[in-house]
Amino acid sequence: MPRPTAAQLAYGSATVIVSTIAMLLLSQTSTGLGVAVISAAALALGLLVALTVPQPRRRGRHAAGRTGPAAATATAPDAHRVPEPRTAPAEHPVHL
Repeated sequence: MPRPTAAQLAYGSATVIVSTIAMLLLSQTSTGLGVAVISAAALALGLLVALTVPQPRRRGRHAAGRTGPAAATATAPDAHRVPEPRTAPAEHPVHL
């Protein structure tokens, strides 16, 4: 299982805290059972939010390691291309 990202931890934690406070204030419960039910609901909501935050896409070696017909056709035309040389910014004339 992949490790959670910083965004997932932040969104999930913020959701738990804000939803717990909001539900406790709106329900005005003071019993232990009511607080436990609200806390469990807020925890479930925070977990749901954390799991639905989009994962960042992988780059580099992991993305290049794809196999199959789609990967073969995507890399075949680019395999014979030679990259164009780049010029340094200092080589371009500056017009003021």
